[in-house]
Amino acid sequence: MHTYRELFRTPEFTPFFAAVSVQTAAQTATGLALGTLVYARTGSPLLSALAMFGPSLAQVAGALTLLSAADRLPPRAALTALALLSSLAAGVQALPGLPLWAAFAVLLVLGAAASPGGGVRYGLLNEILPREGFLLGRSVLTVAGGAMQICGFAVGGVLLAVLSARGTLLAGAVLYAVAAAVVRFGLTARPPRSTGRPSVRETRRTNARLWSSVPRRYVLLGLWVPNGLVVGCESLYVAYAPDHAGLLFAGGALGMLAGDALVGRFVTARWRARLGSPLRLLLAAPYLLFALRPGLPLALAAVVLASVGFAASLLLQERLMALTPRELSGQALGLGASGMLAMQGVGAALGGGIAQLTSPATGMAALAGLSVAVTLALAPGLRGPVGGDGGRLLGNGSPEEPRRKETT
Repeated sequence: MHTYRELFRTPEFTPFFAAVSVQTAAQTATGLALGTLVYARTGSPLLSALAMFGPSLAQVAGALTLLSAADRLPPRAALTALALLSSLAAGVQALPGLPLWAAFAVLLVLGAAASPGGGVRYGLLNEILPREGFLLGRSVLTVAGGAMQICGFAVGGVLLAVLSARGTLLAGAVLYAVAAAVVRFGLTARPPRSTGRPSVRETRRTNARLWSSVPRRYVLLGLWVPNGLVVGCESLYVAYAPDHAGLLFAGGALGMLAGDALVGRFVTARWRARLGSPLRLLLAAPYLLFALRPGLPLALAAVVLASVGFAASLLLQERLMALTPRELSGQALGLGASGMLAMQGVGAALGGGIAQLTSPATGMAALAGLSVAVTLALAPGLRGPVGGDGGRLLGNGSPEEPRRKETT
């Protein structure tokens, strides 16, 4: 599978694509609305950053307790329920007079409950598409995510001006409900990928197995830390440029869209093996310019350029799938996604704390420097082929027999 035409001819990919896109638009608009609402009420860069990215911190709790559900729940039912839960949460946050602590409590509950969502979603993608189509399909979803973020931030900015922050939250609740309907009526009911009931014990046992492989450990850290620190930079857009934060977010989405389109569609396997570390460096380095407190045009250019580096996550996810047996693919992807989101919450908290003590520009530059340092430290463990003779490495480091092609 090498072309977008082949991809969209695959049964069920189109409704899957539509549901993910609508949900991304909803998440973007509601996040901007809530961050703006909290900043207007408190004037705090830290609380504003946590309002937009704080739910990611709850992914830690979910990843440690609920992640086994990613392979042990029927995918369609799980994704429908999560979309409806997000719709309900956005509606609650729009209630007039809702105390600040209650708004953050809703965010934390939603973040914990949604922690298996990434594993369910992308594990299902792994079933809808043949293995050789996973990277192309994942890149298309990320490109669409970038486009939906651009639209979400642009439309969200308009809705903030026309409907207010609470009106924007209600619009996001409607979009989440639409995504739930697309999943329920557009996808086929499938059985869970693994047998047994989800449990805390099973979650921890499988997480330990996934973490025990040194090659997988490097991949997971590469997915989590550099990305999370840079998202911490993004969480300070509202505090850095309150009147133009939507433009900076849209610029970041544009850069991410361009990077994922190029890497997913046009970069060969040979070059993908070489581009991981340079892309992760590109993700952080332009933010070092914020130490000089650039004006809006230069700041926007730096954001767009840096966001091209988010394509490094595609390469790491492809590597993770090559290192993981299929029956654990959902939890592996969920662990990668949950850890990434959790580190994004850590990055937002860290950046907000630095900005509270110094300035938003200083916070962004400091996080960028940390991201560069982590990327350089991880680079040696992310070099070289995945395994000999096309094999995959299991938890004990031994090569797995290459996966047989599936028949339809």
